[in-house]
Amino acid sequence: MTTAYDERFASHPRDYVSYDTERLREEFLIPVLFEADTLRLTYTHVDRMIVGGVMPQQQSVALEAIAPLKAEFFLERRELGAINIGGAGTVEVDGEVYEIAPKEALYVGRGAQEVKFSSNSSAEPAKFYLNSTPAHRHCPTRKVGQEDANVLELGSGNTCNQRVIRQLLVKEVVETCQLQMGMTELAPGSVWNTMPCHTHSRRMEAYMYFNLPEDQAVCHFMGPPQQTRSIWMANEQAVISPTWSLHSGVGTSNYTFIWGMAGENLDYTDMDHVQPYQLR
Repeated sequence: MTTAYDERFASHPRDYVSYDTERLREEFLIPVLFEADTLRLTYTHVDRMIVGGVMPQQQSVALEAIAPLKAEFFLERRELGAINIGGAGTVEVDGEVYEIAPKEALYVGRGAQEVKFSSNSSAEPAKFYLNSTPAHRHCPTRKVGQEDANVLELGSGNTCNQRVIRQLLVKEVVETCQLQMGMTELAPGSVWNTMPCHTHSRRMEAYMYFNLPEDQAVCHFMGPPQQTRSIWMANEQAVISPTWSLHSGVGTSNYTFIWGMAGENLDYTDMDHVQPYQLR
């Protein structure tokens, strides 16, 4: 197995407005998440979230500490959320094995020393999308299935944003320190996510788009509401959204995306809404 990581630094909104397309993608886009038998991680200094992916195919893949953590093991001072978007798989946490089906989640609390990811079939490997944030205390490790999620139905076909939100790792479902994760699935014919959009300077966010046909794309919007920019994204790519940035997107097809948040509070409804007519 291999562990690969890169490190991203925080950006000021006054600097961001001067970025060209290439620089925007360098700073905020995570182009590759899943590679066979490889743990791929991006450490961002925006609330020190780690965004990553692991696709165990021929062997189990361990969650290894990376140099920026200066830690004996990955979760020495962190918590972890993992959502499976591939085939069925397992996550072993300090000897206890959790069966994780597609679109199910696992929360792993601070202090877990050995975490291993495996697939039930090499022909249809699991793909675990990972978010990790600093944690000030231990919370119990827990599996969260789709039936455990808090489900919201929002939008409509008239505005092309009919969607189902499954809140998987939120305070109403599982105890965490600061990490929140969930999944939003757009209905056929709907392509807009998080519209009307919002900002929340108390939290950063990361989006990962999947279930998008390979010949289609999502245009992800970011930036202060009066200085928006866009990043074109392909299937199974992620994007970092700083605390000062809105986060919304429109696809050339319907798709599903996973959102993950970290920061000041666990209040999912803490949003500063921005109406479409207010955007520039």
